This record gives sequence, structure tokens and C-alpha cells, in this order.
Amino acid sequence: QVQLVESGGGAVQAGDSLRLSCAASGRTSRTYVTGWFRQTPGDERTFVAGISGSGAATRYASSVKGRFTISRDNSKNTVYLQMNNLKPEDTAVYSCAATARYSAIASFSADYDYWGQGTQVTVSS
Repeated sequence: QVQLVESGGGAVQAGDSLRLSCAASGRTSRTYVTGWFRQTPGDERTFVAGISGSGAATRYASSVKGRFTISRDNSKNTVYLQMNNLKPEDTAVYSCAATARYSAIASFSADYDYWGQGTQVTVSS
């Protein structure tokens, strides 16, 4: 089992930046493909960004490409999501997820096995 805990959410103004962290504990002897998803009330979870276990490969949703950067520090079992130039439409609960089933970066929430509890990001105009 792997436990994931997100942190770093908050309320900011449009144009501001935030950095989210996803700390893993438990069976971290192997590295997992990790993704960030976001969800607003009444909507499905949507893929934001993902990173391979080594960190060599990344993938982004078109809506955040060029503004968000995903990275990882495997020595700290932590994945980060740097969010720059935030927009009101980025407002959501952000959750990180990990999967041991794939080496490629999956973009469907059903492909992920472990989830954090989520952290709220609110961007006002």
C-alpha cells in the first residue's frame, strides 16, 4: 500500500503561483507513475499532469501546458506541481494519484490505484 498526502493548496489571486506537494509513504521502495487531477463540484476528475517513475517523462493537459510544471524528488518520495499564472478556471480540488500498473503516464483516473485526500486551490479574479 502507498499513502499519498497533498499540501500547498490555498486561495490566491489570478496571475499568482502555488506549488503543490504530494508526499508518498508506505511501499515506496519502487517509484510509481504519479499524476495530478482536479475536480470541481458536479464534474468528473480531470487529468492535469503526470510524471514517470524516474521523472524523465512528463505529460500535461492542454489547459495547463506552459503554466504548470510537474517534477519529483524520489529521495524525498515527493512529487510537485508548480502552478504559475493561475486563472480562476484553475479553481478546483487537486489530488495526486499513483499507479504501479503502468510505466507510461496514464491520463484516466481509473488507471490509478492510490489517491490522496485532495487540496483546495481557489483562484479569484
